[in-house]
Amino acid sequence: MNSMSHPRVSFITVNFNGARDTINLLRTIFDHIRSFCFEVIVIDNASNENEFQVIKKQYPLIKGEYLSENLGFAGGNNRGLEMAIGDYLYFINNDTLLPTDADAQIRSMISFCDANPKVGGLSPKILYHTPRNLIQFAGSTSLTPITIRNKQIGYREMDLGQYDQILQIPYFHGAAMFVPKTVIDYVGKMPTCYFLYYEELDWSNSITQYFQLFYFPKAQVVHLESASTGMDSPLKMFYITRNRVIFSYRQRKCSLRVLSLSYLILMAFPIHLCLLLFKLKFKQSMAMMKGIWSACRWIMIESR
Repeated sequence: MNSMSHPRVSFITVNFNGARDTINLLRTIFDHIRSFCFEVIVIDNASNENEFQVIKKQYPLIKGEYLSENLGFAGGNNRGLEMAIGDYLYFINNDTLLPTDADAQIRSMISFCDANPKVGGLSPKILYHTPRNLIQFAGSTSLTPITIRNKQIGYREMDLGQYDQILQIPYFHGAAMFVPKTVIDYVGKMPTCYFLYYEELDWSNSITQYFQLFYFPKAQVVHLESASTGMDSPLKMFYITRNRVIFSYRQRKCSLRVLSLSYLILMAFPIHLCLLLFKLKFKQSMAMMKGIWSACRWIMIESR
């Protein structure tokens, strides 16, 4: 990284009690990126200890800071965005790794964006670390108007090259988002009302009002999250429930908003809650009820 040159890419990652993962990500950035100037920004989102200093001791060229308050996914990334001076911002989860040919891959992303002014951003092909070559993300379908459901293309399929075509998509994958700085200057930062989950979907909707998003399989990242990781932790259940309602309120209008909120609160969630109780998943059941209540309180405050 040449600090005397203007960076083409600002890598931004948010750390929360994950210094080891973050250091592994930085190793792949500093080892593999050679042909263009870049900067790396690490935001420590109020880890139990100041891990930013631990990381900076190993990689002194990084920028960033330790936050005394956890600002959530969007808040942490927005803080990094405020420090960034690159032409492109690469928001990337700290538990990901870049491949050995990342330099050429990212140059391809830059070239694609430079050649197409309507590009609002790219998400690469995302593969699970375990098992190898299992796809996590190869694009996505649109969220349905009422149920707020969609499908990730290629999810849990082996990568056999079947999703190697560039595809216009409605939403980023939050683990890896490559965005021209000019797009962010035009659209604005990520919404901070979600804290965790759904913020990249909301932000994608803002961007696609003016630009186009693409799945870009010529670039890849490996996600250290295992495909066998439990999907229904109480924390995740709370935020997925809460934020699905908030997203519906923010992104649906008039009668469609009423239909969507009614479906979620009066049908989808009660059915899911009964299933959780039947399976004796009491912590998840409580988290879901708290999520519904939190979302309703948020809507009442917003609608005043």
